[in-house]
Amino acid sequence: MILDTLTSPVILFFVLGFLAALLKSDLSIPEAFAKAMSIYLMAAIGLKGGVAVASSGVTSDLIVAAIAGLALSFLLPVIAFALLRQFGGLSKIDAGAVAAHYGSVSVVTFVTATEILTGRGLGPAGYMVAVLALMETPAIISGLMLAKRGEKQTNANAGTPWHEVLTNASVILLVGSFAIGVIAGADGFAPVKPLFDTGFRGVLCLFLLDMGLIAARRLVQSRKVTWRLVALAITIPILNGVIGTVTGTFIGLDIASAAALGILAASASYIAVPAAMRLALPEADPGIYLSMSLGITFPFNIIFGISIFAALAQMLG
Repeated sequence: MILDTLTSPVILFFVLGFLAALLKSDLSIPEAFAKAMSIYLMAAIGLKGGVAVASSGVTSDLIVAAIAGLALSFLLPVIAFALLRQFGGLSKIDAGAVAAHYGSVSVVTFVTATEILTGRGLGPAGYMVAVLALMETPAIISGLMLAKRGEKQTNANAGTPWHEVLTNASVILLVGSFAIGVIAGADGFAPVKPLFDTGFRGVLCLFLLDMGLIAARRLVQSRKVTWRLVALAITIPILNGVIGTVTGTFIGLDIASAAALGILAASASYIAVPAAMRLALPEADPGIYLSMSLGITFPFNIIFGISIFAALAQMLG
């Protein structure tokens, strides 16, 4: 399964970007084009998920998966925080900031996993997009509580980070496009399906080329990520992914959706959470949490994690 993943054009474009950056190539994707691709991908995955839910209705699986996703997003940062403090040697502030990233989710990892799993006949249920949206924010609350535990709140603008998170572009676009898909249904989606369905894989390939460039350059530029933190940036997603996959299987999700829950649990945010941390924990070091989540965990999940948790879900199922 890992071999099949490594020969997928979607993954190979990411590897190409990663290698190009390591070789110090001048290859780059214009920022405006990269942002447009990001908007397209989030709108497409939200729309298709909403249409799928409109077709199937609100089921017990959706409700159970949503509750499980929320619980995982709240609790996984606690595990990550303990490991980062005990083995990573991080301060309470930095450990809390990093832990929040590992409880939240990566939209791009989920989109890539959905595409790869669907190509294998293991397409996750459409409602997993709703679970993705729900898992974005709770981890931020947990991370901040862990980082600030025992401290008195003196900041009068303490509510600002929540506004930043809830109005983050990825959250707004995912939730909004999902709602549009639910309202429009399959018939309403049909006229725009050629744009959001046919061209999806090609745009994803180019987007992952850009992500490979960014991930490698972020990793090369970092000077504060020790070998212990590198090991934790791989160990934590494996542990979280196993917990997520086992949870998905235990609550009765189908194999593909259980794998998707595991992949969501294993992923690490590098969009919404960094935005929140800049406001809520300005003293936390972005060189640590961005290098770990984007420079190490993201490539690991894209190349290996998706296949590992899909195989685990199949074995358990």
